[in-house]
Amino acid sequence: MQPNYWQQRWQENDIGFNQPGPTPLMLKHWPGLDLPPGTQVFVPLAGKAFDMAWFAANGWPVFGVEVSQQAVEQFFAEQSLVPQVRESPLGRHYIAGGIELLCGDAFALDRPTLADCGAVFDRAALIALPPDMRQRYVRELQTCLPAGCEGLLITLEYPQHEKDGPPFSVDEPEVRELYGTDWEIDVLERRDILAAQPSFVAEGVTALDTVVYRLRRRPG
Repeated sequence: MQPNYWQQRWQENDIGFNQPGPTPLMLKHWPGLDLPPGTQVFVPLAGKAFDMAWFAANGWPVFGVEVSQQAVEQFFAEQSLVPQVRESPLGRHYIAGGIELLCGDAFALDRPTLADCGAVFDRAALIALPPDMRQRYVRELQTCLPAGCEGLLITLEYPQHEKDGPPFSVDEPEVRELYGTDWEIDVLERRDILAAQPSFVAEGVTALDTVVYRLRRRPG
């Protein structure tokens, strides 16, 4: 799960995790957060997710981080945007259309960098990481988000012994263990999606749910 693993996935176009449009479960549940227009949305391990374009088009500017320069450049090209590019100690920043994508290491981000992010959307970050990195992801990255930050986390649950990740199975007890100290957690929806995922069926997976959580960063 080191950066070169994901860079190779992008170079080989092995990106089955990428979606051609906004995440349907996000479209369903995001309005319920009732976030003020102008609230900046943090998108970790962003890839070239179409969700970012949807957020920006609907009044929520985006700050995303992605390790693959190829993914970042493809995102702006596919959105017909020509970004301004600048360098910082964190990496290369691409900015256009209300979206700033940092090509760099998500684990290098700090509180000042994320101070303006009043929202967070994680569809593919937590489930992309093995257990030890999930702990680090929440401990080192998610705790840099400001108090009151809220958003959606979307996970998968399946018998982990039936398939090698990524994406990994992250069940509700683990989510509560990872986030429970600093975040309020509510389950918004749990849905059986096995029939809609033939690749999982082909690998012998016998059960597959997706779960949507609402998260809110506690004060302090």
